[in-house]
Amino acid sequence: MTNEELYTQVVEAGSFKRAAERTGVEPSSVSRKIAALEARLGVKLLHRSTRHTRPTEMGQRYYDGLHNLLAEQAALEEEISKDAGSISGTLRISAPVDFGAEFVVPSVREMQQSAPNLSVELLLGSTFANLSEQGIDVAVRIGDLTDSSLIASKVGNVPRVLVAGVNYIKQNGVPASLDDLSRHEFVLYTPAQGRTDIVFSGGSVFPHTKVKSRITVNSVSAIRELVRSNAGLHWGPYWMFHDLIEDGEVILILPEHPVKSFPVHALFESRSYMPRKVRVFIDLLKHRLAKEDVLN
Repeated sequence: MTNEELYTQVVEAGSFKRAAERTGVEPSSVSRKIAALEARLGVKLLHRSTRHTRPTEMGQRYYDGLHNLLAEQAALEEEISKDAGSISGTLRISAPVDFGAEFVVPSVREMQQSAPNLSVELLLGSTFANLSEQGIDVAVRIGDLTDSSLIASKVGNVPRVLVAGVNYIKQNGVPASLDDLSRHEFVLYTPAQGRTDIVFSGGSVFPHTKVKSRITVNSVSAIRELVRSNAGLHWGPYWMFHDLIEDGEVILILPEHPVKSFPVHALFESRSYMPRKVRVFIDLLKHRLAKEDVLN
């Protein structure tokens, strides 16, 4: 590993110790190599402390340029090689927790079967990651995107449904219209969902101000159980409920008014060459979303 590559590892890891653990290089050797790099450039690159290491202003500029150069070099070398088995290194992916477990994980495992030298670090969470700061190669995002300097590639759609448990409907009746939804209780995934209108593919909207809810839980398994146990209605991804619908435990509400789907995008940094590992992952995820019956 060159001194320049090691420097990017120190910046991304945030300390000499963590960089040493990531790379398998002795901490004392990491320190010597970074000192040698600073001496060659004649610039202090890092602010050092016992707990954390961060780049100086010039060090950040050097990291940004170096990160892009190294990424383009790796992408170019991957482009020259034609077979998937030659893909190596580490692919870092950020994705929402539940969608990531359902669709990204199997895509990654399929990719590794044909690329045995590839390591994958999958970061599942609800927060939007900073790709550059966290060294993330590609981020999967669901929903409409905000303006960004990142490149976005659409990989598919997530159909959504409005559902309720069978016994809930027996006890409370079937909503006969969109306005009738105001009579019913809802189970919410997040507080933000309670501030979001229900938008239907035909253009109709049920305003969030009419959504009544007494329970919010950020767990797919818990939402499924609550809906099945008749706690109320829920609108969410079809893949969460397709088996319960097929088994007759949960039914579609107002199926003549399908809920608007959410787009799924893969985001990555702009560069002259897209790394082959990123392109292969995006293609596999597109294929998986396209062939999944629950997403058709």
